[in-house]
Parts: sequence; structure tokens; C-alpha cells
Amino acid sequence: MVFEGLKRLEYRGYDSWGIAVKVDSPHFAKASRGKQSGKSELKVEKHVGAISELKHHSSLTRPELIESETLRVERRSRRITPASLLALGHTRWATHGGVTEVNAHPHLDCNGEIAVVHNGIVENFQTIKEELVKKGHKFVSQTDTEVIGHLIEENLKKSKFVDSFRFAFKRLTGLNAVLAMYADSGELIAAKTGSPLVIGVGNEENFVASDTTGIIKHTKRVVFLDDGQMVILEKDLKLIDIYDGKVIRPEIITLKWKFEDVEKGNFSHFFLKEIYEQPHVLRNIANSNGQIQKMASLVENAFGTFFVACGSASYAALAGTYLFSRLAKKHVNFAIGSEFNYLEDYIGKGSLVIPISQSGESVDVIQPVIRAKEKGAKVAAIVNVLGSTLYRLADHKLLLASGPEKAVVATKSLTAMVAVLILITYCLIKKQKEGRLLLLRAAEDVKSVLEERYASKIKKVAKKLKNKEHVFIIGRGLSYATALEATLKLKEASYIHAEGFAGGELKHGVIALIEKGTPCIVFAPNDETYDEIISNAAEIKARGGYIIGIGPKNNEIFDDFLETGDLSEATMISQIVVAQMLAYYIAIEKGINPDMPRNLAKSVTVK
Repeated sequence: MVFEGLKRLEYRGYDSWGIAVKVDSPHFAKASRGKQSGKSELKVEKHVGAISELKHHSSLTRPELIESETLRVERRSRRITPASLLALGHTRWATHGGVTEVNAHPHLDCNGEIAVVHNGIVENFQTIKEELVKKGHKFVSQTDTEVIGHLIEENLKKSKFVDSFRFAFKRLTGLNAVLAMYADSGELIAAKTGSPLVIGVGNEENFVASDTTGIIKHTKRVVFLDDGQMVILEKDLKLIDIYDGKVIRPEIITLKWKFEDVEKGNFSHFFLKEIYEQPHVLRNIANSNGQIQKMASLVENAFGTFFVACGSASYAALAGTYLFSRLAKKHVNFAIGSEFNYLEDYIGKGSLVIPISQSGESVDVIQPVIRAKEKGAKVAAIVNVLGSTLYRLADHKLLLASGPEKAVVATKSLTAMVAVLILITYCLIKKQKEGRLLLLRAAEDVKSVLEERYASKIKKVAKKLKNKEHVFIIGRGLSYATALEATLKLKEASYIHAEGFAGGELKHGVIALIEKGTPCIVFAPNDETYDEIISNAAEIKARGGYIIGIGPKNNEIFDDFLETGDLSEATMISQIVVAQMLAYYIAIEKGINPDMPRNLAKSVTVK
């Protein structure tokens, strides 16, 4: 069960992983650096690399779990996993200490009786470690996580497990989520400040994970932990305030997602599956109503509107600034999440801050939102995950409802963000019906882009680009945001150095890099930017550049042309989908797994 859950969470980090199981049978050797004690024992196994790379089974992994890509285990044969009612696991993305089995989680105390897994960064771990070393504790890893188990161990000299955990967690500084179990206890304990944790509520069984995708197979009833909360899991769950120890009544939410939504189905990759889900997502947004109108009303009445986002969402936000300005005559300020605190002095009462996020857990978006609320601003979040930290922080929320997105590279969540911003803009100018019809047309156009005859054209271009070291991508106006998003897709999925910029910036330096054969993607919608962007393409062509045009109209300047519908502002959506497909097929040509790009994780929950 834990192995399955980790496999579904692998997109959050995949350089190493591990599992700890509490066992009662003396048949299993104790994972301890101390002596046998006759108590229950913890069996631990750790590996370097992605879970999907495991080529052999062990005492913690049944062979059918390794061989079955979809992880359906109804056909269980003999049990290899130790019989246990208590287990935990972790898939790691290294921050402190290299990628080794020793540094992989779970980490143990001196006696091997406490197992801990952890997301986040313990900022004061060096101070704590020095204190514990003086008291005789022995450390074996380079991680900050290991101090947590030893701190609990030290506290157990005076307190029971629950209080020992609580006192230990209170010592930690930074944004952390911690899960621990003790061989001499039937409890699993978790707590958080900053990093996400969700509790799955079952029938006389409970689960905890950093994301709902890890537990949705077992239950749709969940509790999202708030900062400063701690949960004690047995057959029942008890929620406690970490600071004063008072019991809190949990708020149970029922998820709308289905287990099938987090499976690949017949697709070779989640990336491809999620690309193909976009027509459905666009139709859903076109048929939404109430929250779109509410968001438009908030913008209309705000004294200053601010977008804040990171990664792909930041390019959706940039597109939103063009949409609001061009159509609704509304000025919107925009800041990348990590830069927001350098620009926040203008925020105050009457301001409206609109954070945009797929996961709702990006620390670089959450912290600006907290600061904005402290200054008296209203927060209206555009977010995909119900119950996420950003969702709970916001005064108003607009759910993208695009379903779970498991590929690290954003696809359907990005087009959903753009679609929502288009609809809000049309609502601002009292033309919501026209906006809805535009999105429905976009859904049909994207559907045609995904047909095999069109995909074959993209594959031909992908073959030409796969060995290129550099690609330049240009656009103007709304297509400037498109160019930046396409650039990110190529970087993430295919590892090609891509640079996106506004067409007008070509003469301000970038043209010095153009030489014979240099590939350049040109986003050319049928709008007021067309003539100027074609002029920019001609400058590149004159210097020997290879031009790939994406848009409604072909032009003799293009060496290759990928056609989209002429959809006014929604042309951007079709162009983005073409870029997604191109990035995907380049990755396949290069033998790269596009679901798990190197050095990247889906949600950035640590600073």
C-alpha cells in the first residue's frame, strides 16, 4: 500500500526513496544500530533512483508491484511484504546531503525504534545536531531530517511518544512536514508548518500523504492539515494544535476526483494523457459561471489588482495582463512569486491579489499571499487543487477543476488558467456568452490539433529539432506570453536550451546569436501583431535561420508551418498545445522521460 502510494507521488521527487514497516514477528531483522529488545521492530529499506527504476523485489516490495506499471494489485499472490498495520515511506528530492541510500528517508534514531520522513528544510538543524551529539547521539547521514528522530528519542526519556513528537516539532524552524512512527507505539504522528499534508479518512483505517493522489485509491474523504496542526493516526484520528495541545475538530472534505484520474490508462505518459484531456477541460470551463462572475466583480471593484504566480502559471498571469488591458481597459500589476516581496509596498486595503497556481502549494506563491493578507488585501485565488494551502488561505477561490496533473511539466492546468482569464476578461466587458463560445471553439480546435494527421506533422518538426542545442522563440503582445511558455516546455521536457523573447527585442541583442541553421519558432496569430512578427521572422531568415511558424496563416517566410485555428485571444490556447506536443515528441526522440524531467519536481514546497 505504501509502495503504491509512493509510486503515485513520484512526480514530487524521485532521486531516492524508502519505506519503513513496523513488524511484530521476530523473523524479521531489526533495522537498528543497537541491540534487539523484544519489542516490535522496524524493517527499513531504501534505494537510490526512481521507484519505477527498481529492477528486483525485496522483503518490502512484491514482484507484481514492480512489474505492473498501473500498480493494480488485485491479483495478489503470496505476501512478501511483512504483515503490518503501520508503515510509512518517502520519495526524496535532495536538499541537504547527496543522493545516497544513507541520505534517503526514512531516518532512524540511535536504537532504530523511531522512523521519520520529512518534507521541507530544518533551518536550525545544525544547532540541534550539535546539542544531540554532546548528549551521545550518533548520526550517519548528511541530512537535516535525521535530527528529528534523535530529538524525539531524547524527549522519550521524559515523555510519551505523542508529547515527545510535539516537543520535537516545536523546536524546528523553517517550513516542514514530518511523519514519524515508534516501534513501541501503535500510532503514526504527523505535523506541518508550510509543507502540505493531507489525511485520508477510511473505515477503521487512516492515511497520510503530501498529496491526495497518493491516497485517493483508498478514500475520497480527506482532512487538509493547517500550519501548526498535528494528527495522531490509529484506527481513528485525533487532530491537535501543536503549540497548546488542544484537540481540534477535523473538517472532512470529499474529493471529486476519481482514482482513474490519477492513472495513465492507455497513454504511454501522463504528459501525453494530460495534453489529450485539454478539450474536455476547456469545455468544462466554458460551461462554468458563478465563480467567473464573482472574480470579475472583484476585479471591477478593486483598488489595484495584482497577479502573483510562478513557472507556467506566471506566463498565464502575463497573458492575463494583456487580456485585461487590451479588452477590459484594466491595468493589472504582475510579479513572479519569488520577487513579490520587493514590489509589495503598494499593497494595502482595497487591493486585490490574485495568486494563480496548479497545486496551491508553491511556497513562492503562498508567502506573498500571507504578506498581502497581513497588509489588508483581499485574496482571490485561481487554483486547481481543492483544499490546498492556497485554497484555504484565499478569501475567494476559483477552482480550475482540470483534474489532477501528475506530469511535472504543466499542460492542462496552464490552458485552464488562460481559459479562465479569457472568460473573466469577457465577463468584465459584459460579453460572457461570447467568451464561452470562444472557448468552445478553442476546445474543438485543440481536438483537431491532437488528431494523428496533425501529430505526424509535429513529429517531423521534432525530428529536425532533437539535435539542436539552441532554439529561439518569439511572439508579440499576447503571443509574447505564449513564446515564454513554449520556451519553458522545451527546456523542461527536451533539455534544449530555448530562449523566448518579444519580437521587438530581436534587434536589442538576441540577433547576434542567429546564424545559419539556427531554429526559431514564430508565434503568428491573425491579429495586429502579425505583420510585425513576420518582419522579425524575415530578419532571422536573412541571417540563415530556420523558421517554424505556428498560427492560423502560412507565410512564405516559414520553413515549416503548424496551423492553428483563427480564434482571436484563444488562438494562444491552440498555439500552446502545439508547443506542448512539440516538446513531448522531441523528448521521445531523445529518449527522455517527459513525465519526470531531471532536477525538477511538480510542486516547489521549500524555499
